[in-house]
Amino acid sequence: MNLSVELAPYNKRGLQLKNPVMTASGTAGYGMEYAELVDIERLGAIVSKAITLKPRCGNPQIRLAETASGLLNSIGLQNVGVDTLIKEKAPIWSTWGVPVIVNIAGESIAEYGELAHRLEGVAGVSGIEINVSCPNVAMGGMEFGKSPEIAAAVTEAVKSRTTLPVMVKLTPNVTDITEIARAVVEAGADAISLINTLTGMIIDVSTRKPLLGSVSGGLSGPAIKPIALYMVYQVSQAVDVPIIGCGGIASADDALEFIMAGATAIQMGTATMVNPNAPLEVVEGLERFMDSEGINDIAELVGVARLP
Repeated sequence: MNLSVELAPYNKRGLQLKNPVMTASGTAGYGMEYAELVDIERLGAIVSKAITLKPRCGNPQIRLAETASGLLNSIGLQNVGVDTLIKEKAPIWSTWGVPVIVNIAGESIAEYGELAHRLEGVAGVSGIEINVSCPNVAMGGMEFGKSPEIAAAVTEAVKSRTTLPVMVKLTPNVTDITEIARAVVEAGADAISLINTLTGMIIDVSTRKPLLGSVSGGLSGPAIKPIALYMVYQVSQAVDVPIIGCGGIASADDALEFIMAGATAIQMGTATMVNPNAPLEVVEGLERFMDSEGINDIAELVGVARLP
């Protein structure tokens, strides 16, 4: 039974995972925190929380709030900065058997390129995920992901400064996500991950004010799964690079839906906050499904739900 997947088939370095289950950026820290709870070596890949050129303190409290079937977050890209990541985190990653993909966020196109340049050749870094979709920061983030031209320019800037496999994480907060997807693939993206969170807010009726310190935040969890699934279905038919599905996945059946819609791999985030073992349970569930259905290779399931 073969669960391995290739996320960068057109990149000379490639990025092969032992199985299609990954953590989602921002939900497993830098991986060390999650490694204290589960055997991360059984996962396909770890995606780090977003990293910026300089350390960030993030948004004011309140940053997290539960919603119906979901979670609203407004962390604001709090992180240690790329230099500290290279000095303190990457050496630990280099001892792991699971690849680590670094999510990067810049406040200008040049910053994205510089981040990619600094990560080039760093032991322990297996790939880059470009964050053009975070709805919680005033500069960068979603603004880059809303425009096909700017998203493409960011992708080109990163690709010109690194040989690492590069995936672009798209925002769902656009009119036509396939237009953005085509633009970043034409600019050289090796893979696309989607979706990031949907923008939302909560009003505290007792104070009559927005509950989150930054007013709005990103909605994740089961509430967004149908939207994410449909966007994966759309994008997988619009581009010819691997798709990584993300959004409300909490079980093996959820993962199978995304794979059947056209995703080569999947990311899990909010579910791990309820059940840290959820990604491992998904790996086991995929194995059981393939065994019961007589499927030898996970690739046989990719896109099978797409209509002619």
